[in-house]
Amino acid sequence: IAMELDGERAVVRPLLTDLYQATMALGYWRAGQACEAAEFELFFRQCPFGGSFALAAGLRDCMCFLRSFRLQDADVQFLASVLPPDTDPGFFEHLRALDCSGVTVRALPEGSLAFPGVPLLQVSGPLLLVQLLETPLLCLVSYASLVATNAARLRLIAGPDKRLLEMGLRRAQGPDGGFTASVYSYLGGFNSSSNTLAGQLRGVPVAGTLAHSFVTSFSGSEVPPDPMLAPASSEGPAVDLTASVNLWLKRVCSYLGLEVQEPHPGERAAFVAYALAFPRAFQGLLDSYSVRRSGLPNFLSVALALGELGYRAVGVRLDSGDLLQQAQEIRGIFRAVGAQFQVPWLESVPIAVSNNIDEKELTRLSQKGSEVNVIGIGTSVVTCPKQPSMGCVYKLVSVGGRPRMKLTEDPEKQTLPGSKAAFRFLGSDGSFLLDLLQLAEEPPPKAGQELRVWPRGAREPCTVKPAQVEPLLRLCLQQGQLCEPLPTLDESRTFAQQSLSRLNPAHKQLQNPTVYPVALSEKLRALVDSLSAGGPL
Repeated sequence: IAMELDGERAVVRPLLTDLYQATMALGYWRAGQACEAAEFELFFRQCPFGGSFALAAGLRDCMCFLRSFRLQDADVQFLASVLPPDTDPGFFEHLRALDCSGVTVRALPEGSLAFPGVPLLQVSGPLLLVQLLETPLLCLVSYASLVATNAARLRLIAGPDKRLLEMGLRRAQGPDGGFTASVYSYLGGFNSSSNTLAGQLRGVPVAGTLAHSFVTSFSGSEVPPDPMLAPASSEGPAVDLTASVNLWLKRVCSYLGLEVQEPHPGERAAFVAYALAFPRAFQGLLDSYSVRRSGLPNFLSVALALGELGYRAVGVRLDSGDLLQQAQEIRGIFRAVGAQFQVPWLESVPIAVSNNIDEKELTRLSQKGSEVNVIGIGTSVVTCPKQPSMGCVYKLVSVGGRPRMKLTEDPEKQTLPGSKAAFRFLGSDGSFLLDLLQLAEEPPPKAGQELRVWPRGAREPCTVKPAQVEPLLRLCLQQGQLCEPLPTLDESRTFAQQSLSRLNPAHKQLQNPTVYPVALSEKLRALVDSLSAGGPL
């Protein structure tokens, strides 16, 4: 379902859509409305995960999709096979000529804080075409925003100092889901990913060392083809690392009160092999056999042998058991061994953990006094188990410059009519007060101006006087052309963290947060009331 665009990000093809988009397109064409000017808004109705905020994501992918949008002959031929056989051939010629040269998009910048009802995208252009764009745009924005928001929640739990590694590719909903999760968990606040394709195509920092299969593949009888390792400074003779490790093993076991036969020889051979391949990035996976009686002494023996040559081990990893308790015990042993052998750097060797870590376990691992430094999370970030869908929608708000509104039997599913502008009101300290939606034709609000607005869901208006006013929607695409360079992934990630830092802590609570207010201008509220009562369009 993907094709390359400029070697950057695979983008969806036009037919990754719902059939009813094509049937509506035929209906518009037959009614003579195909080229009628129309505007749609993409937004969500409720914040995910029971929270009070979301992060807007997926904009770059949308821009790549729109700029490459073109129905190929094979696409049109397939549509002809599923539409009525007597469909006018002129309709298919119209489809063949479609591109997004007449499409304009305004959007929240990637990484923006987003709230219910505020458009993530405003898409305007010929009615038939912008209708066809609905499903692909929803597909590109919904999951990206969901996983970015999920990652931001996990970052809030972990705090600023723990390193978070996304490692959920093998648990993701297919290759595209895995790639999207790796990219947008990084935007949401993770430090790195195990996904090498995300590193190649989008510049996500990648990380990874070894698995249990590597450790258990060694029996201990193996002889390294070349056990010699030169000092880190490249000065002095090379040393037989295997022999040095065996000498250190005796000293370590004696200090820890272990028999030298207790640590598993295959595990030690695996550690030596990995250290010879990566002397500057040696990490030990400690729980293939027994952490206390095997993994730890084997790691210490290799790390201390490397240390004599001027190398420093970069960490250990735990993947089973009580991760918090084991990390505390291991840190204590590192401190004691470091003092015993006068190796102070050993005391601060990073401890990484993984093993189906969710919000509850992450809270435990991030508590004060935890000795865990790096946390690998897979399933809980990529599958978003607390809420597997963002619930974004794409709704028509105007045709021919006239507002359109969906009423329905469910008040929560009513739409806000007309082309709109959105603004964020800030207090004197720069904190966010509320978001305002108003008709695009209204003059923009000004800082220091007292305004009467209608918070959504409120029965009465309120008065607000912002110290600062920020417009939210930026013109990204005009008549098919990018209006400004798209920010890099790192820039969007930084913007997301800056935005979160300005959000009131009450809105960032993960349980029972205070709802962030979104309000309507008086003129927009009056239009809603008029159309709800059956007034003229």
